[in-house]
Amino acid sequence: MEDSHMRSDGGVTRRSMLLAGGAVAGIAGLVGIKRALRPHASVFTARGQRYDADLTKTIQDGLTACGLNPAELRGKRVLLKPNLVEPSKAIPHMTTHPAVIVAAADVFRGYGADVTVGEAPGHVRDTLMALDESGVGEALRDGGIRFADLNYEEVAWRPNLGRRSKLEGLYLPRSVVEADLVVSMPKLKTHHWVGVTASMKNLYGVLPGIKYGWPKNVLHHNGIPETVVDIAATLPRTMAIVDGIDCMEGDGPIMGSCKHMGLILVGSNLAAVDSTVARIMGIEPSRVCYLALAANRLGPVDEGLIEERGEAWRSVKSPFHLLDQEHLQRLRADRGGSLFS
Repeated sequence: MEDSHMRSDGGVTRRSMLLAGGAVAGIAGLVGIKRALRPHASVFTARGQRYDADLTKTIQDGLTACGLNPAELRGKRVLLKPNLVEPSKAIPHMTTHPAVIVAAADVFRGYGADVTVGEAPGHVRDTLMALDESGVGEALRDGGIRFADLNYEEVAWRPNLGRRSKLEGLYLPRSVVEADLVVSMPKLKTHHWVGVTASMKNLYGVLPGIKYGWPKNVLHHNGIPETVVDIAATLPRTMAIVDGIDCMEGDGPIMGSCKHMGLILVGSNLAAVDSTVARIMGIEPSRVCYLALAANRLGPVDEGLIEERGEAWRSVKSPFHLLDQEHLQRLRADRGGSLFS
């Protein structure tokens, strides 16, 4: 019998092959277990959407597909957070469309929730002007929907639960602190600094200008990727409804051009939603700095951990134009594979 792993002629014994095979299988098993323990999430994508269509049905379908139980929201406070960063009637593709906001409000009110729309525009001190220029003010009045000016509300200090930046805590408006659910409702756009802005970056607009300024340079100086993650980690329960019907490409988030996509995306995990929209835009999410920081902390970014509902992202993919700058061009998915194992 052969007692060693090597035969006297230098060959490999059957025992050593079995041991090696067992070790490989064990390592593969551990990798599989580790992967299985990572958080999973579902993202719903609907194509062929229009602002003059029945968006309430689309949003309801998305919430159901992502496992939301309407009964959980009866009597709860829901804050809808659109993007009204620097609205202009001449650039409607810069801000969340009023029709999407009203449709979401109608869905949650239909579930018995107490709904408020809130925003703290980062570039505009006059929030009433922002509401007028975006068309959101008129839509909210017509729908009898309450609005909270998050730039000027009474604030409360909360410890920074993300701990990615050096900020010890964050000042949050009363409407945010008291919400049972904060729904980020971004306009899908490119961003000249971080590549893509969607549900996570949109949450910059929950922090009050009276504490963070116009624009919110306190956050910029502490690192945009780090503070994006910190805000998302510190807020109450969150989810996302993305206005991807008329989007912005090129010099976003303010000066880009319109790109029609006809999409609505819904998800209960912001990192998973933003990773999916990045892939649709032709951007590798693991190269987006704030998504890399959020991965496996705030939610899944790895495609294998995100369950697709509705349309598959590949079926609606349409690469967005990015500015010809190296830090943006290296985000493109066609420049290499994922950085995740």
